[in-house]
Amino acid sequence: MKYYIKLGFVLFIITAIASGVLAYLNTITQPIIEENQRVAQEKARKEVLPSAVTFEEVVGELTYHIGKDTDEQVVGYTFVASLYGYSGDVKTMVGINTDLIIEKIKVISQAETPGLGANCEKLEFQAQFSGKQKAEMKVDKDGGTIVSLTGATITTRTIANSVRSAMDKLNIPTEETDGEVE
Repeated sequence: MKYYIKLGFVLFIITAIASGVLAYLNTITQPIIEENQRVAQEKARKEVLPSAVTFEEVVGELTYHIGKDTDEQVVGYTFVASLYGYSGDVKTMVGINTDLIIEKIKVISQAETPGLGANCEKLEFQAQFSGKQKAEMKVDKDGGTIVSLTGATITTRTIANSVRSAMDKLNIPTEETDGEVE
């Protein structure tokens, strides 16, 4: 009996030390990871809305950024659209102009099948979203104009639906209504 208690105690000590080391390493690496993610998001914002020089964050149902040029004039908005795809969340940075037309999208995070859904990161695929409005966010198999990736209709549909859903949640005051965009 003493033998099993001794083994349990040794296992407890090893587990406690390992947990302590992991907790310590997490406190060191967590700020670095968060900073890297912030920098990557800022870079993606500038890529999808290149005419903007500064970005102002607006927190609401959907957190978005107002892009402004050097004269502090609003040139557009950026936000992250996210939905669960075939293998995991597909996160897309979207840049839209003041007329709510998509300037550009960039897939910033995905875990889709390599060679199929993972092709959503290719520029040729992402380019077809440029110049489209919220109502045009449908894949060709659903009667829309966005051409599905071969073997990855779910991923294509996920991106289109996430962008449309996020644009529905976008709460931008307009000069004409001084209210919300619908």
